[in-house]
Amino acid sequence: MNFWEKITGSDMTKEMKAFDSRVQKLPADYQSAWKEINAHLWPHSDFSGRNLMPILDGALGLLEETAADGQRVQEVLGDDIKGLCSALAGEAGAKSFRDKWRDQLNHNIAKKLGK
Repeated sequence: MNFWEKITGSDMTKEMKAFDSRVQKLPADYQSAWKEINAHLWPHSDFSGRNLMPILDGALGLLEETAADGQRVQEVLGDDIKGLCSALAGEAGAKSFRDKWRDQLNHNIAKKLGK
C-alpha cells in the first residue's frame, strides 16, 4: 500500500469490493448474516477502519468454509451475532476511537491527580 492509497482509503475500497464479491457467492441466509456481522463490527473500528479488515476477512472466511460444508448459519453463529462480533473485536484488540479517547482522558486525569 502506498501513501496515496492510505490517505484516500482506496485500498480499503478495493478490499470491501473483494469482500462483496465473495459474499455474493454465499447462500442467501449467509449473506444476511454477513450484513449483520458487518453492521455490528463497524462500531469497533478506529478512525479509518483498517483495524477491522483482518477481523472481517476472518469472519467471511468462516462463513465461506461453513457454507461449503453445508452447515446452517444458525448452527455456526448462534443467535447472538452482536455478542459474537463484540467477542471477535475484543479478542483481536480492536479499539474504537471512543476507547482510545477514554484511555487518554483517564491517563490525563490520573496525571493531573498525581497518580
